[in-house]
Amino acid sequence: MKQILIADDHEVVRTGLRAIIETRADWIVGGEAADGRQALELVSKLKPDVAIVDYSMPVMNGLEVCRRIKADGLHTGVLILTMFENQEVLTDALLAGARGFLLKSDARHHLVAAVESLLDRQPYFTSAALEELLRNYLSLRKDRSGTVLTAREQHVVQLIAEGHTNKSTGAVLNLSVKTVETHRASAMRKLNVSSAAELVRYAIRAELTVL
Repeated sequence: MKQILIADDHEVVRTGLRAIIETRADWIVGGEAADGRQALELVSKLKPDVAIVDYSMPVMNGLEVCRRIKADGLHTGVLILTMFENQEVLTDALLAGARGFLLKSDARHHLVAAVESLLDRQPYFTSAALEELLRNYLSLRKDRSGTVLTAREQHVVQLIAEGHTNKSTGAVLNLSVKTVETHRASAMRKLNVSSAAELVRYAIRAELTVL
């Protein structure tokens, strides 16, 4: 029996995904998560074969979940689910260690095939354009400018955009307030912004937050 984890902050989406997964008698949904931190906790606890992870989630977005799974040496294959098909989103997912990338609009017809591919340790993408981006993502990585935020800076910006103070951000990330301030200042410098409001606008544009 193959175990699948579903992580999405919308219950209706989780219900729909579960219904598709449960059409397979040899698959089981081992758990559901409504935010990124809960998703990571469940992956660590349950060690599912595949985790279907929404790109945009509160507390910890799908990319950060994927990075943590990879950093922790867990063997769960991550399928990133998103509403957005663009080069930057795909590249970020690949660099985070995702093995699959699926548009929510394609889930009804392609989810089973995507999960099957990840279970076979194969990547899964739903269009020729995405496959081309996959082949070229290493070169794209080299071309990314120095203004791109690090994973830690992205996570700090996400939490700030969700209304966290430096202190509560530090508590979530297990960092000191001074370290959070350092990451925040670095992100603002790279983005050439001078206020929290501008950071929030950046987070929304970059899909780091669900606000």
